[in-house]
Amino acid sequence: MIDSLSSDTVVVGVGNTILSDDGVGVHAARLLQSDARVPAGVTILDGGTLGLDLVPYVSDASRILFLDAVNSGSAPGTRVRMTGKGLLGLSGGWSVHQLGVANLIAVLALASTKPQDIVVLGVQPAITDWGTSLTSAVEASLPQLVEAALAQLRQWQESAHDGLPLAKSPCTP
Repeated sequence: MIDSLSSDTVVVGVGNTILSDDGVGVHAARLLQSDARVPAGVTILDGGTLGLDLVPYVSDASRILFLDAVNSGSAPGTRVRMTGKGLLGLSGGWSVHQLGVANLIAVLALASTKPQDIVVLGVQPAITDWGTSLTSAVEASLPQLVEAALAQLRQWQESAHDGLPLAKSPCTP
């Protein structure tokens, strides 16, 4: 377990990998951990089902990217992008988790020591029942989810004004 993070940009893949498509965020984070295109200074966490236990790992980050299964009511495999400010006004009904990312974002609004830019990238699941593999629709959308995450990280990197390069830090809390 890590004690603290020195990174100002954190990617958190959340979900349960034994509930089929619910684990898509974790699968995406694992792919990013080994992707050389991830900009320096980014910490990637396999947040699994930690829920609010993730608060200490992300409360001091300026930029947080959550990767998750998102119930958007769309066709399975459809990608979704939501931003932090808009998320605060939504109910937690978009999350497929009992205690989801929406709850974590609400707590971060109170616990964070500085303003945070929060983005959720998700995929509409087909199945969230017992199973260790993604459905074909969600599996097919996984590369696009990873590309969307990389695009968001590049956007943040280009707009960053601190200019302090840090090493990529894959971590599992």
